Amino acid sequence: MPEKRPFERLPAEVSPLNYGLCLKPDLVDFTFEGKLEAAAQVRQATNQIVMNCADIDIITASYAPEGDEEIHATGFNYQNEDEKVTLSFPSTLQKGTGTLKIDFVGELNDKMKGFYRSKYTTPSGDTRYAAVTQFEATDARRAFPCWDEPAIKATFDISLVVPKDRVALSNMNVTDRKPYPDDENLVEVKFARTPVMSTYLVAFVVGEYDFVETRSSDGVLVRVYTPVGKAEQGKFALEVAAKTLPFYKDYFNVPYPLPKIDLIAIADFAAGAMENWGLVTYRETALLIDPKNSCSSSRQWVALVVGHELAHQWFGNLVTMEWWTHLWLNEGFASWIEYLCVDHCFPEYDIWTQFVSADYTRAQELDALDNSHPIEVSVGHPSEVDEIFDAISYSKGASVIRMLHDYIGDEDFRKGMHLYLTRFQQRNAATEDLWESLEKSSGKPIAAVMSTWTKQMGFPLIYVEAEQQEEDKVLKLVQKKFCASGPYSGEDCPLWMVPISICTSDDPSCAKMQVLMDKPELTLVLKDVKPGQWVKLNLGTVGFYRTQYSPDMLESLIPAIQDLSLPPVDRLGLQNDLFSLARAGIISTVDVLKVMEAFVNEPNYTVWSDLSCNLGILSTLLSHTDFYEEIQVFVKDVFSPIGERLGWDPKPGEGHLDALLRGLVLGKLGKAGHKATLEEARRRFKDHVEGKHILSADLRSPVYVTVLKHGDGATLDTMLKLHKQADMQEEKNRIERVLGAISQPELIQKVLTFALSEEVRPQDTVSVIGGVAGSSKQGRRAAWKFVKDNWEELYNRYQGGFLISRLIKLSVDGFAIDKMAAEVKAFFETHPAPSAERTVQQCCENILLNAAWLNRDAESIHQYLLQRKAPPAMV
Repeated sequence: MPEKRPFERLPAEVSPLNYGLCLKPDLVDFTFEGKLEAAAQVRQATNQIVMNCADIDIITASYAPEGDEEIHATGFNYQNEDEKVTLSFPSTLQKGTGTLKIDFVGELNDKMKGFYRSKYTTPSGDTRYAAVTQFEATDARRAFPCWDEPAIKATFDISLVVPKDRVALSNMNVTDRKPYPDDENLVEVKFARTPVMSTYLVAFVVGEYDFVETRSSDGVLVRVYTPVGKAEQGKFALEVAAKTLPFYKDYFNVPYPLPKIDLIAIADFAAGAMENWGLVTYRETALLIDPKNSCSSSRQWVALVVGHELAHQWFGNLVTMEWWTHLWLNEGFASWIEYLCVDHCFPEYDIWTQFVSADYTRAQELDALDNSHPIEVSVGHPSEVDEIFDAISYSKGASVIRMLHDYIGDEDFRKGMHLYLTRFQQRNAATEDLWESLEKSSGKPIAAVMSTWTKQMGFPLIYVEAEQQEEDKVLKLVQKKFCASGPYSGEDCPLWMVPISICTSDDPSCAKMQVLMDKPELTLVLKDVKPGQWVKLNLGTVGFYRTQYSPDMLESLIPAIQDLSLPPVDRLGLQNDLFSLARAGIISTVDVLKVMEAFVNEPNYTVWSDLSCNLGILSTLLSHTDFYEEIQVFVKDVFSPIGERLGWDPKPGEGHLDALLRGLVLGKLGKAGHKATLEEARRRFKDHVEGKHILSADLRSPVYVTVLKHGDGATLDTMLKLHKQADMQEEKNRIERVLGAISQPELIQKVLTFALSEEVRPQDTVSVIGGVAGSSKQGRRAAWKFVKDNWEELYNRYQGGFLISRLIKLSVDGFAIDKMAAEVKAFFETHPAPSAERTVQQCCENILLNAAWLNRDAESIHQYLLQRKAPPAMV
């Protein structure tokens, strides 16, 4: 790992009680003026005050002890590297309270962090700018000098001086709006005092917006702010928010603490959304839904993101992590409970099965690497904080909380949550505090169990074999760390405390036995299990481990996939475990391909989605061989029966999941060059472009990707025209994500150039480049070269945020030659990206693993694919 930069938290001599903050942004010159009047407490006598400050110029500063003369600071010493400033005073500040006054100026930057400018187009086509904030993790210090650490909480009185025709919002409700004395075009907007809170949750927005509003059943005023003219598109999120607030109030048994909540769509936005207390900011695609132009997966995404951010209003905002080391607690928890909430609002989404594919398996993929990290990472310097906004903090965090919730049971879990939130409200807490509350409510050894999951990286592989002894089955279980590179070979193997559930063919949806495995080996006796019955571990795929069955145990489970007697989430888990074992070289890839063929009767969307994902990984791997076409034939064979059953048009009585499945299957068949699918896609695309018959939103992605993959320059031009005409960000993104499917080298270049053009919002460039890299062998090479050639511009745009990590991962993860790993490593040695160091190491490791996998299994896969097609031999 990189050496840690020296880092110290702020000294504790002086701390804030209240920030009085007035900001005046200039939306033409992109600067702002600020006045801070903070009520501060001097805890021990000192002649200096150290605060966080970045890209801000302090003009004057003074401190007035209560009831005494003002003392002017005589020096401002900026430590830019550490993002701190030291104010020096000519005399000692004595213990007690006083007022710190600072006048300063700053810039409205275009880096999507701090107090920044966001470009938007008015309905009449003018380009304008809004001023918005993104402070998590450490960027409040770019908007005003402050004690920018989550544990240093204070109240805030905010006022904004803004053009009178603009909307001005902050965490709290407006209490006063009056003309600004120096300029009749400006108004001063004052907001109510906030509760005690952390700086990273402070927010303000100045711009032009419409809104829709409602009151939730518990009396909270909820508004969704949209671009001008698009208020209708806020209705879906409004509905979800209004249902969600009472759900959480009831779940936590703690009321929502503020008088109002606003959800607002921001044009240029790096993350998906940010949970600022009372003013949650979103990418447009994570908030806006248009009944005609939004697809089912967008609705689901909006519902999840709204559920996630609103959960933070309690878990994160009311009770905040003590330091960024505990970030996972905020994010893992919110990433788990967003599913609980969506399941409550939309039971028809079968969202918990989707969790396994979207979060659980993603986390396991990353966590099997040597360059993973524990859920809990001690971080110091701001550049290290950005690095942990990853699948481990979010998805593994959510997965172990799901496992914990299952282990404790819902009732005791809720009791423990209530205890935690009431005990620590308006304060800060660490991981141990949550364990303690849950231990109290459940009487189980939560801290002991959970520290094995949060303090060490990785997770176990459980090998199981069964022996029939008369009427009983005797199971022998062995746990070892699961490694992406094959069986664990280190000295002392880490151990986990693993909650294990076991079911049998008698009742596949109910645990016959539950046990906590806290040692390397375990022998269990399952009573009354007949020789013909199968046994399955990890019911519901809840335990965060992979399972390897003995050959005969696995053999007996295959029919249960075919006849669907195994529940969907278990069919998915079984297939995913096998795929991962093949990737790690523990079993042969051919064995997995055989199992994949058993899914011919599969009806479940999420199972198909996971299968499709794994076939995609295999496809990318085999694009390095000369039999890439054979794997496409395999894909067509696996997907065409379900494609035929579904057809192109929704049937009466179909729901959300059928729409998702149809899009997935047609896209897969179209990309693989399935003749009938390609012809139909071209026909429908032509009608769509000519305006004869507009494609339903759910069919657009699969049709676009199909015609592009097998298209030419004219197809690309048509797509770019559709992009330009699209009024909705979701449609623009939909097109941006598939442009990379085009195959000709000169057109690939055209797409890459387009990625950096004004036409693409800065946060979306990453998915255009990623789409090119992920689509073909040529695309992969071209995208990597493009990233290297344009590194300065890309780095400048995304440095110190997680978009840089995402860009690197998307552009190099698909390589499978040892020398590429060396090339990637060498490039980043000369072009360092501190917040992405771990990502670079993970990518290099993945490239080497791909190369090893290819060397090991390519030949046997090729033989299998050939003999599948051969006519049966004559006898």
